[in-house]
Amino acid sequence: MGQLSLLLSGAAIAALSMPALAQQASGDDGAEGVRADIIVTGEKSARTLQQTPTSIAVVTPEKIERETLITIQDVYNRTANLSETYGSSGFTIRGISNSGVGAGGQADAASVYVDGAPIPKWALYGGPTDMWDVQQVEVLRGPQSTIQGLNALAGGIVITSKEPSLTRWGGDARLLWTEYDGRTFSAAAGGPIIQDELGIRLSAERRNDRGLIRNVTRGGYDDALKSLNLRGKIKWMPQAIPGLEALASYNRVRRDGGYLYEYARTDVPNYFSRRISTGDQPSRGKIDSDIAVLNISYPLADRLKLSSVTSWNRSKVHSRIDTDGTAQDSQAIDNRYDYKTLTQELRLNYDSDRLSGLLGAWYYRRTGSLQQNSRVNIATPTSTIAALLRANGATAAQASFLSTAYAAQLPVIPVTYFAQQPEKVETMALFGDGRFKLTERLTLIGGFRFDHERNRYVAETVTNFNGTLPNANFLGAAYAPVIALMNQGVLGLVSDASSPLAGTSRTFNAFLPKAGISMDWTPDITTAFTVQRAYRSGGSSQNPARAELVPYDPEYSWNYEGSLRSKWLDGHLMLNANIFYMKWKDQQVTAYFGRNAYDYNTVNAAGSHLYGFEVEANANVARGIDLYASVGHVRTKFDNFDLPVGATSTVDLTGTQFPYAPRWTLAGGINARFGPGFTANLNANYRSFVFTGVGQDQGQYEVGGRTVVNGRIGYETAHWSLFAFARNIFNEEYMQYQYEAIHQAILGEPQTVGIGASMHL
Repeated sequence: MGQLSLLLSGAAIAALSMPALAQQASGDDGAEGVRADIIVTGEKSARTLQQTPTSIAVVTPEKIERETLITIQDVYNRTANLSETYGSSGFTIRGISNSGVGAGGQADAASVYVDGAPIPKWALYGGPTDMWDVQQVEVLRGPQSTIQGLNALAGGIVITSKEPSLTRWGGDARLLWTEYDGRTFSAAAGGPIIQDELGIRLSAERRNDRGLIRNVTRGGYDDALKSLNLRGKIKWMPQAIPGLEALASYNRVRRDGGYLYEYARTDVPNYFSRRISTGDQPSRGKIDSDIAVLNISYPLADRLKLSSVTSWNRSKVHSRIDTDGTAQDSQAIDNRYDYKTLTQELRLNYDSDRLSGLLGAWYYRRTGSLQQNSRVNIATPTSTIAALLRANGATAAQASFLSTAYAAQLPVIPVTYFAQQPEKVETMALFGDGRFKLTERLTLIGGFRFDHERNRYVAETVTNFNGTLPNANFLGAAYAPVIALMNQGVLGLVSDASSPLAGTSRTFNAFLPKAGISMDWTPDITTAFTVQRAYRSGGSSQNPARAELVPYDPEYSWNYEGSLRSKWLDGHLMLNANIFYMKWKDQQVTAYFGRNAYDYNTVNAAGSHLYGFEVEANANVARGIDLYASVGHVRTKFDNFDLPVGATSTVDLTGTQFPYAPRWTLAGGINARFGPGFTANLNANYRSFVFTGVGQDQGQYEVGGRTVVNGRIGYETAHWSLFAFARNIFNEEYMQYQYEAIHQAILGEPQTVGIGASMHL
């Protein structure tokens, strides 16, 4: 953490030297270094960052360029109270995973939007979330259920790509190359087809990465990547219809690369620098993503605007991985996701001196299916076998002897597992959000959302024994009839996990209010306090061992939040902060019921709370030099854990923390311009330790903290630049996950050096 401490200390020194810095930064014209207001749109109203009490971290095009941000995962690692989870499988906001914290339920707890279209969670590790030609990324921390409704209990991430210009033609291009043969080619161009009326912008990015993890069994690299991201946008503002604005976009992604996480062996010397894998099956993830969005807005009156946002996307994902990680053909996962999502929003925005806000209606439909075709090994359930033997007249000693001897012959039950799970989710909502000025300084904040959701979940499972049963005579002829019956019992357990196609439908209604108050103490200092309710929808889950569909209910939370927005030194220093407390109940968790490792389903059994804060600062400390820093802190705790009757789970969540919830996340950096055209950036980010598991013994699943320092130096003119960059400069060796029993781990990115060139016209 030492390198990051130096950066943050620099920011603190800058803040303490206010008079000198103000004089130095102001220059002759008094405007040098003053930071322009950032407009945020994630709450569906165009407000400055300083006018928004919601905790929002904004990534600008300047930050993307200066820090050479390539993927959404780069944003995760550089934002307070935002963190990666398991490889690139997801993220946490304020300690809450985007897929929930209890390992139960199917609805998301946080969402990612690209140009207004929601991106399915199974496509996030390689979908249209790369940073090329992106205008802005907004990380909304805390519940967004009033504005976004579905899948926003923890917050959301809003990515907006660059729009076409209606006044001039221009273009951008970039070339990146790294020492590990990572090559990225990016280009974008556009301009007016009809001056001041119709414009177009086209962008493309091609990535080819050799990979880092060499497969010594199959050859090649497990995490080798090839991807192509194409985007086109058309903007129309017809002069014949003043005020009308239409923006249409289409985004196509084709990605063939590593799985959403990649294991490296830890039982070899120097495994951080010599990354190998031994799986005999491919570890790959293919993503085909197509997104179309149409935005139309028209002013109905001077202060009233009608907007329509229509989005359609299709994601086809094929994920494969060798789960045993050995050269033997033992286990493998093969999942195919094919989903289509349609959204339609109509919104009225009103903005006057005293009253501003919006009213809207929303429709969401997701249809598709998951197909699983896997080979898995289930630990032979000796306790279940012993219980069956005792139920048929065996003594405790006999049952223990026979089940133990049998398990020695068949330690695992190899199973082929095919499952098909179609689903359809439909949501309709009415929502509103507004502000009313009681006085020039005091403002009331209010909002609501009424969500009506109907989801249908269908499941079909076919299981077969995929091995050789023990010889009935392995204990001698006297025991042969019993062993034969035990063999039949094993086949019965496997057969019981099969189920014919069956489905259930669930309907949920949720009312989600929000209330708050804001006070402008001075033109540059504002505080606010808000309270709002959030939810994560319920559904049905399949119990594989019992071949049953089991319903579960929604989760609900209340979030209490205070905020500070402030500017100092004539705008040269910006300091924002949020403090929060959330109470959460009826959380969806996975419960086991004793037959075998696949006798589980989702239940509502947990309650929890969390609290913490975020602080973000930006300072222009001198001509050509600015500092930025952020600190996030969160504490999470399961308060209760009450399983239903019949559950045999031994994991107790009471008093434990959320998985992948770092207590501290820090980031900071410095930008500098010097000489005729030289630029430099040095940045660092720190994440404290996390637990990768849950339960009273989660201490054994701890992954240590890490500090990663990155940098870039270059020379630029008005139209081109040349630069060198380094990621993880000090080669910090860290893990995201470790599976000690089979000597595998997900390792962090090593020190990587690269060069690049860019052009802007």
